[in-house]
Amino acid sequence: MKKIVVAASLVILLGGTAIAQTGAKGSTSGGATAGSLPQAPVGHRQPRASDVPSEKNLSDPNNPVNKEDAALDKKIKSICRGC
Repeated sequence: MKKIVVAASLVILLGGTAIAQTGAKGSTSGGATAGSLPQAPVGHRQPRASDVPSEKNLSDPNNPVNKEDAALDKKIKSICRGC
């Protein structure tokens, strides 16, 4: 029983130093140097104009999607009159 108590106290004492490491010895996270911004992770990029659909189709009243949008807008305006 005494061995277990001694072992547990050693684990607690030595384990606290591992948790309280400051990281000053190691490298910064992400590999960024001081004064520079880290790069975005892979898959997180700003979309280009070619990636975004054109706005030409938004003004076409014969498009079925635009007809549905117009009908939905009418329904919403009747629900929320002050919007």
